[in-house]
Amino acid sequence: MEYKHKVVEMISKEQIDEAVAKLGKKLTQDYKSEPVVMVGVLKGSFVFMADLVRAIDLPITMDFISAKSYSGTVSVGAVNVKMDTELDVDGKNVLLVEDILDTGRTLHVLRETMLARGAKDVKIAAFMDKPSRRAIDIKADYSCFTIEDRFVVGYGLDYDEYYRNLDYIGEVIL
Repeated sequence: MEYKHKVVEMISKEQIDEAVAKLGKKLTQDYKSEPVVMVGVLKGSFVFMADLVRAIDLPITMDFISAKSYSGTVSVGAVNVKMDTELDVDGKNVLLVEDILDTGRTLHVLRETMLARGAKDVKIAAFMDKPSRRAIDIKADYSCFTIEDRFVVGYGLDYDEYYRNLDYIGEVIL
């Protein structure tokens, strides 16, 4: 299949596999004494979430929420929740699982939402962290990679809904 844009590989499948396995071990340690509800932020986190939950050696519960603040390559500012969680988070530890922590707007809104619903603690696991784009003071508690300000795709991340199926992370050359 030929794509519309050129994509230059930045992070290989092997590097991704190694980083996700390492994070899974860390989360297994950190949550061994208290259960956690993992909430994947759709659509981008679905590949990362699937691999990450299999790398965690604990009983966990999981749910999903669909929220976005992007249209194409541009952050539109407002966070739009399209699909909400079903599990009750009252009194529970919540781990928000996101593909990329960019401006921070989406995760800020979702963290505040989980806390308002009574979550005991809310942490963030971002597959990639892009601190140079931060518009809100928020940090990932866990991340696999820190990247510069580039538009990346693959491993669940998209450009106009394409490229999510790539097994590596690449920069889109527009």
